Amino acid sequence: MSDDTTADEREDELNASVLVVGGGPAGLSAALFAEKNGLETTVFDTDETWMHKAHLFNYLGIGSVGGSEFMATARQQVDDFGADRHQGEAVTAVEENGDGFTVETEDDSYEADYVVLATGANRDIAEDLGCEFTDEDVVDVDVDMETSVEGVYATGAMVRPEEWQAAIAVGDGAAAALNILSNEKGEYYHDFDVPADAERIFGEELAE
Repeated sequence: MSDDTTADEREDELNASVLVVGGGPAGLSAALFAEKNGLETTVFDTDETWMHKAHLFNYLGIGSVGGSEFMATARQQVDDFGADRHQGEAVTAVEENGDGFTVETEDDSYEADYVVLATGANRDIAEDLGCEFTDEDVVDVDVDMETSVEGVYATGAMVRPEEWQAAIAVGDGAAAALNILSNEKGEYYHDFDVPADAERIFGEELAE
C-alpha cells in the first residue's frame, strides 16, 4: 500500500473474491490482508475460537491482553477495512463449481474465486474438498498455505499437529492472502505500509 494509488483504484485492479471460513486469528488475518488490498472478502465467523480461553503474553508487540479483547479489536479492524463478516453463520459445505467455489451455509450460498479455511483443528471441510493430508493427519500445505486443491488455503491448527499459537495462525492467514494477491497481480505482492499510508487512511485518528 506504499504506492500512490488510492483504495478505490486498487479495488478496480482486482476482481477476485475470497471466502474465509473461520473467524479466529488466522481467518481474520487473511480477511484483513485480502480486503485492505482490494479483494472482495467475506468471512464466516461462528465465534468458536479458542482465543476466548486465552490471555496473550507471548504475542510480539502486545504486552498483555485478554483473548476476547484481542478478538474484538481484530474484528473491528477487519470491519473497518470493509470485509463482509457474517457473525454466527456456519458454513455447512464448500464445493468446487468449475469457475471457483460455492460455500453453503444454513442460510444461503455464496461463490468466490478462492477459499481460506481457518477452522482450527476441525479439518472436515478440507477432507470433503479432497485436500491431501500428511502422515500426521493434518492438512498438507505448501509454504504459501495452499492445499493440494488449487485456490483452497488452510491455516493455523488445521496444518500443524501441535503448534496452535495465535502468532503462528496470524502469519498463516497473511501468507495465504498475500499468495492470492500475488496470483491475481501476476507478480509477488508485498503489503508494506509506510507512515504516509497510515496518515492517508486514518487521518486525525492516527495513533502516535
